Amino acid sequence: MGDDPVARFEAVYRETYDQITAYAVRRCDSPQDAADAVAETFAIAWRRVNDLPPGQEARLWLYGVARRVLADHRRSAVRHRVRDVELDTEMADLYADAPDSGVGLSAVAAVFRTLTDDDRELLSLVAWEGLERDEIATMLGVSRNAVRIRLYRARRRFSRALDEAGVRFEAKGRMIPAGRSL
Repeated sequence: MGDDPVARFEAVYRETYDQITAYAVRRCDSPQDAADAVAETFAIAWRRVNDLPPGQEARLWLYGVARRVLADHRRSAVRHRVRDVELDTEMADLYADAPDSGVGLSAVAAVFRTLTDDDRELLSLVAWEGLERDEIATMLGVSRNAVRIRLYRARRRFSRALDEAGVRFEAKGRMIPAGRSL
């Protein structure tokens, strides 16, 4: 191998890829999560190729990197779930049921969870974070017009999903049960 970092990385990759992949698969809920963790592990190994220990110690070093990557992924998933619960609570505050409405907020939250991650994130940035289109555009690295279009489409899909679930709102934002007219 010598001192060539590319050759060293390639050798370690060939020797350890299957073991690191098996380690990640046994610890992840989905094959995609495992693949992401393995990719991130080897990306870190590539960036830190000069820190790779020699021989079998490289495999152990990679196990340590993979363990930290998986821990980061788990913490991120927990934060995501907490954010969803907080958003559900925020939506409950915004769209609290009138005593006579008969429509539970859980219906709105359930419909919201059926949206794609991108739609939920975009709607959350507007409703929950209070960001303006130009701020979202900067954050996402897209044009303000792209945000306008995506937001319009996300709102339309959310509205359609609420209609399909039988959740409707009066002009002032109060929910009314399915079957009652405005």
